[in-house]
Amino acid sequence: MPKGYWIAHGDVSDPEGYEAYKAANAAPFAEFGARFVVRGGKQTLEEGTARSRTVVIEFPSIEAAYACYNSAEYQAAKALREPIALTDMVIVEGYDG
Repeated sequence: MPKGYWIAHGDVSDPEGYEAYKAANAAPFAEFGARFVVRGGKQTLEEGTARSRTVVIEFPSIEAAYACYNSAEYQAAKALREPIALTDMVIVEGYDG
């Protein structure tokens, strides 16, 4: 079964507020088996446009990725992030070939 991934690009305007978001998302991420593959490390734009921060989170399945995003716990964490970060995010099924 292919894994599921969240791929997010964001610009954070309040780093302290973002720490509160990170603390709030820890429980739903643990519940749904999330594993950070990329968490805001050094990046270089090679093509197109991008935001300053990139995050890739792996889930055991695409269903787990959607369930985490739609959970009440993650939606509460997301409400903390929305006023302090502009974010583009996709949920994508991994390649199992």
